[in-house]
Amino acid sequence: MSVRLKLTLSYAGFIMLVGTLLIAAVFVFYLYYLPDGWIQTATGDFWIDRGSLLRAFAPFVTVVLAFLLAFGLAGGWILAGRMLTPLSRITAATRMAANGSLSHRIRLPGRRDEFRELADVFDTMLARLEAHVAEEQRFAANASHELRTPLAITKTLLDVARDDRSRDTGELVDRLHAVNTRAIDLTEALLLLSRADQLSFTRDDVDLSLLAEEATETLLSLAEEHDITLETSGDMAPTIGSHALLLQMTTNLVHNAIVHNLPSRGAVSVRTSASPGTVTLTVENTGIPLTPALVSTLVEPFQRGTERIRTHHAGVGLGLAIVNSITRAHAGTLTLTPRPAGGLCVTVQLPARA
Repeated sequence: MSVRLKLTLSYAGFIMLVGTLLIAAVFVFYLYYLPDGWIQTATGDFWIDRGSLLRAFAPFVTVVLAFLLAFGLAGGWILAGRMLTPLSRITAATRMAANGSLSHRIRLPGRRDEFRELADVFDTMLARLEAHVAEEQRFAANASHELRTPLAITKTLLDVARDDRSRDTGELVDRLHAVNTRAIDLTEALLLLSRADQLSFTRDDVDLSLLAEEATETLLSLAEEHDITLETSGDMAPTIGSHALLLQMTTNLVHNAIVHNLPSRGAVSVRTSASPGTVTLTVENTGIPLTPALVSTLVEPFQRGTERIRTHHAGVGLGLAIVNSITRAHAGTLTLTPRPAGGLCVTVQLPARA
């Protein structure tokens, strides 16, 4: 049986039960208070045959019960239909989502009840799922494009070497090594991004100030090579998370700040701070002025906001995308703000360790 039919039978059965109990109470009242035989009153004597009265009342009871049954079935069917109408809309939307249509929304009208709350939650879930699927599709297309580029270059170099066997292979090997290194870096970045998105890591006690010092020490030679002043300051910033992922996040931020900088005499500032319930990592760098519209796209995969100061540090275009995924995996927030004098200010806020 359908839910509507079950509800209809439940309504009708409840009405019949109440009607039967009410009629039974009337019968009990008659049997208890109604005398049988002659009754002497001030106006005269009356003969009451209680059995005849009860027998005469029985057809009327039958009609009343039949009416209650019909009314219960009809009214229950109508009420059940009205009550289940929102559920039908939710079911239709679920069926459309199962068939791949994620753009449909229920938008259930009326007062806010359990069905309205369920529909709103379902609409929110569909919106997030649609955005996630669109992001995955866009990321897959960009990743395919980025991976195809080094493979196409490799194929071209190998075709040239095959057609011209007298050519010096030293330069060819160097170029193939560079292209292969870029492909490996891109693959490792994609794996790291997937690992952060899937939350497949263990959580330990981590101090962001120590990670900032480690990242700056690792990239100090790169900063000196390009005449970039690298400064680190701040307080202890204890949090809980993956040491490897948070170190990768910090290293990516510092690396981006170095390679997206002025050609010479640039500066990078790395600061950590702690407040009740929150720890903050801030990385600022000098550079060309950036518009807010451009800054808002920098966390997208394979987006490169400015020309880099050295082409051999071009990266794979996943630096800030990885930072964003790692931050979200640690229940944090990432904020990018263009500096008025040029450059970028990146702030990562994470929950503080209790």
